[in-house]
Amino acid sequence: MAETAASQLRRILHLIPLCEDDVPHPLHDVAVSLGTDSHTLLRDLRALSDRFDDPGGFVEGVQVYLEPDRFSLHSDHFRRPMRLTLAELGALDLGMAMLERERPPDEQDAIRRARRRLQEVIAKLPSDTAPDPMRHAEQGADADPEILRTLREGVRQTQMLSIRYASAAAAEATERTVGPLGLVPGRGHWFLVAMAEGQLRVYRVDRVEAARVLDVAFERPAGFTFEEVVRNGRVFAGQPEQTLVVRYSARIAPWIAEREGKEPGADGTVMVEYPLGDADWAVRHVLQYGPEAEVIGPVQVRDAIRERLTDLLTM
Repeated sequence: MAETAASQLRRILHLIPLCEDDVPHPLHDVAVSLGTDSHTLLRDLRALSDRFDDPGGFVEGVQVYLEPDRFSLHSDHFRRPMRLTLAELGALDLGMAMLERERPPDEQDAIRRARRRLQEVIAKLPSDTAPDPMRHAEQGADADPEILRTLREGVRQTQMLSIRYASAAAAEATERTVGPLGLVPGRGHWFLVAMAEGQLRVYRVDRVEAARVLDVAFERPAGFTFEEVVRNGRVFAGQPEQTLVVRYSARIAPWIAEREGKEPGADGTVMVEYPLGDADWAVRHVLQYGPEAEVIGPVQVRDAIRERLTDLLTM
């Protein structure tokens, strides 16, 4: 196995609690217990003791004493187990709750048992003296756990996927063959980011009616990052070429301003700009607010909303 900084760090983190008793330890014996050799152990110790900015043998709370065939360590920081704060335990419980929601039913019992044990520990701890920062989590609760598991398996194995997908613009679902890049959350939904016919595509997981992993390897594009599709908590395929501008009425402006990090104007309304990567999303977004939202631009979104309302009135 190739030597890496991570593997050296793992050895050092095992080494310090094992030997920080001020007692000389033979290099060979400790190396064997760590599964390495004396030469590598000596190099690890020198990484701690040979400093350019601190006196030799001193690293913030760790003192190293080297001899030809043995060494000793002194540290006060590793004499008790590390302890999570109440806020960290709460965040861990929140993460497990989200995991429970998205896993298949046969896996949920084990997660629930682990959460109960964690909550018993939390209940015995004193409250933090400082108020907890606000926590927030988004969960695509409408995604089918079995489909999510299949999609994750395709991502993990870098295998092509066959999905039956019902897009918002299509009358019925169609079969698609895609190369999965990953799953990302955004605005309360899970999205599958994938390559299809040489193009980057984004699929809402709650619209995937079926999925299976194909016995065909998929090669991820070099240099791909999820920053290409996730911006400000929204998920887009490709670079949006236009900007949606919406003015929200004074009635709902305080809530919109808080969510978007904006300040209402002198008249109490608030104006927000969104990258426009999906016209259908823009129509749905504006219509959910009814008369409290007005599209300032672009004009094609205003026209699309007018057409949608006309269709509803003539049904």
